[in-house]
Amino acid sequence: STAIVLPALAERRRLSTSAGRASFAVLLFQDLMVAPLLFIVTMLGARSNGGLAESLLYVVLPAFGALALLVIGGRLVLRPLFRQVALAGSTEFFMAACLLVVMSSAIATAMAGLSMALGAFVAGLLLAETEYRREVEVTIEPFKGLLLGLFFMITGAGLDIRVALSAPLLILGLVAGLIVIKAVVIFLLGLAVGVRVASSREAALLLAPGGEFAFVMLAGAVAQKIVPAEFAAQVLVAVTLSMILIPVFAAFVARTPARLSPADAELAAAPPPTPEAGRIIVVGYGRVGRLVGQMLTRHDRRFIAIDGAPDLVRRERENGIDIYWGNATRVELLRRCGVADADALVVTLDAPHAAEEVVRLARKERPDIVIIARARDSHHATKLYELGATDAIPETIEASLQLSEAVLVDIGVPMGLVIASIHEKRDEFRKLLAPAAGDAAHRAVRMSTRGRDLSRTKKRQSIPAPGLGGEP
Repeated sequence: STAIVLPALAERRRLSTSAGRASFAVLLFQDLMVAPLLFIVTMLGARSNGGLAESLLYVVLPAFGALALLVIGGRLVLRPLFRQVALAGSTEFFMAACLLVVMSSAIATAMAGLSMALGAFVAGLLLAETEYRREVEVTIEPFKGLLLGLFFMITGAGLDIRVALSAPLLILGLVAGLIVIKAVVIFLLGLAVGVRVASSREAALLLAPGGEFAFVMLAGAVAQKIVPAEFAAQVLVAVTLSMILIPVFAAFVARTPARLSPADAELAAAPPPTPEAGRIIVVGYGRVGRLVGQMLTRHDRRFIAIDGAPDLVRRERENGIDIYWGNATRVELLRRCGVADADALVVTLDAPHAAEEVVRLARKERPDIVIIARARDSHHATKLYELGATDAIPETIEASLQLSEAVLVDIGVPMGLVIASIHEKRDEFRKLLAPAAGDAAHRAVRMSTRGRDLSRTKKRQSIPAPGLGGEP
């Protein structure tokens, strides 16, 4: 059960161990196999009512036609649809559009003779390929746990307890057989692909019980009259009982750390990595944010961008930028974009209140993250420092300093004196804007400022006749 195993591993910080990675790989592949298995169930049901040729003619071809139409139509319609929804700027409208897409896809597959679950699965895949995927994840996050709990509650309410009471030995035998056979198979497969004994044993114990997909498969099999309803009821009770044992197995494994390999023990003590680890998050990808992204790319630093303009996001994604549409003042979106593991956060929003909110949320979420923020003026920079920005760059002050530097150099003042005076003036502004930053932060500012001045000096020395070509 993905819904039980992954939280159990994350709670014990074992997702990054060999057993955690192996378990996650199996669970991921299992999720991907749901669609083919649902399709096979439909085919088996059609074959039980007629021959294979009839099944191919009346089930397989219409099903493939419906799926192909769904995928092609989705690729053509989804982006324009969500672009218009995003322009409306309504969270409720965006949520309604997500539900419309999922329900329409599910109904389309049901009309083609396939499972509604398969249609919802395809809709999720199509949405995951768009630039709106992060906002979709944030939008449905509050409902995920609720709907998953509702699923288990409905499933539990549908179980016939009388089946377990009428044949308790049979049910217990099914539970034991399911767990033992799966554990042996997974353990041997783990050894076959080079996983250590301790890790193979842990993965085998966690993956041996049944999962929630058994309910979907068996329900479809009963509806297609492939499996007798009485037998399906017995298996469902057995699967449910086996799922209850997953936390027990996880607790048992956690109590035997001495048997783990030293490498796994070291990994278990560290937080699990995410796909976004080590990236820079750029909030706002207009003129300023785009330049920041270009400089990060020039220095081989990966970044992920967030912007609220749908047309800009579409255009930049066509240029190969890893950018997503969304409202960065929602902490859930920052989490989805990897703020927990990012090296730095760059806020280039031109709306002062939005920039302040992003800085506040990010600092609360990650007290140790580097936050570089664009400020409108000195007062705005002071506010950003108070909210936790590591460095706030006022547009007016920085532009004035660069203009001063250019004019002094152009009229013949020695470049060394100009760089020193600009550096001192910038340092004076920083002291005034961030008095509460402390000596440590002040030294960090001096180092970063010195690095910028050195970079600018090298740039000017490489130009024979320096002009007014300052940074935009």
